Amino acid sequence: MKKKELRKGYTTGTHTVASFRSCLDTLLVTNEASITKTNKIDNDDLDVTKGCEIVVNLDFSSKDFLLNPTFQKAHYFESGTNSLEIFAGLGVGVVTKKGLKIQPPYPAINPAPLNAIKEYFDIKTKDMDNLHLKCCVSVTNGQEIAKQTANSKVGVLEGISILGTTGIVKPVSSSAYIDSVKIEIEFAIQNGYNPIYFTLGNSAFKVACEKSNEEGIVEIGNFVYDSINLATTLKAKEVIFLCGIGKMTKIYQGFKNTHNRFGVIDFTQLQLDIKKNLNYEVDIETTLTVKGISQELEKVGLLDAFYEMITKRANEQIKKWFKDSNVKAIILEQKEVLGW
Repeated sequence: MKKKELRKGYTTGTHTVASFRSCLDTLLVTNEASITKTNKIDNDDLDVTKGCEIVVNLDFSSKDFLLNPTFQKAHYFESGTNSLEIFAGLGVGVVTKKGLKIQPPYPAINPAPLNAIKEYFDIKTKDMDNLHLKCCVSVTNGQEIAKQTANSKVGVLEGISILGTTGIVKPVSSSAYIDSVKIEIEFAIQNGYNPIYFTLGNSAFKVACEKSNEEGIVEIGNFVYDSINLATTLKAKEVIFLCGIGKMTKIYQGFKNTHNRFGVIDFTQLQLDIKKNLNYEVDIETTLTVKGISQELEKVGLLDAFYEMITKRANEQIKKWFKDSNVKAIILEQKEVLGW
């Protein structure tokens, strides 16, 4: 059976730049206000923005724009005697907190698409004088889409962010989610959160909330390796990574992503490791779950020793991946033992 070829897509930033170029070309020919709508090309990545409608308006005045209700200042560019102002319309967020690539209170449009817009404006207006344009970037239903992101947590209000550096979204890389994790880590570092908490699942998140507010907590999904890589690269001073015993067992066994599609726990190896370290042989024939093994070990007084073994091995695995990592893994069920 032939393997399905996965589809690539394009970032919101790429779509916005393309729409702006179309708008500017039309306005310069007609000398009238212009509007371009485009739908973000679908792909096989995990991205809540795929299929969304991006709308770019270009006019000589901003009075008819439907803007994000949050207080904002427009991104402002000059090119000779010409100028361009870019506003966040409905569905595009406005930055309200420090620590992101864009400072408050400007539209949440990343530097890469902003620079691409500026470059095209420079090229197309270089032989003109005193052309002063206003641009409004909107996303239809963007306020609702943003509720599925971490935007409000990092202070991007009432809409999504217009992202994009390379332009192409690779399928199954889940780049949108990883980009979000990166933004949250950068935000937490810039705002002085130490330690930062990584969580897998709702239970871990609730426990982390006992120690920090949401701005210092990053929900990393199953992207363990990628998230630790980001924390290491961004030089986070300390990260406490919380997850349950099942996922932590996967990490000690070297799983970089803990989703089941990337494989299941090797229970034979787990049995051997328990025998070697705890001098006890668990019955994996009748109990092929980590929870079941935990219950068996609890009956013989080895549960804490089991937790310690898994935690130690998981932290050793993290150090194998990234020797300079400051990430410390803690099993959720072990928090009381650690004095939490």
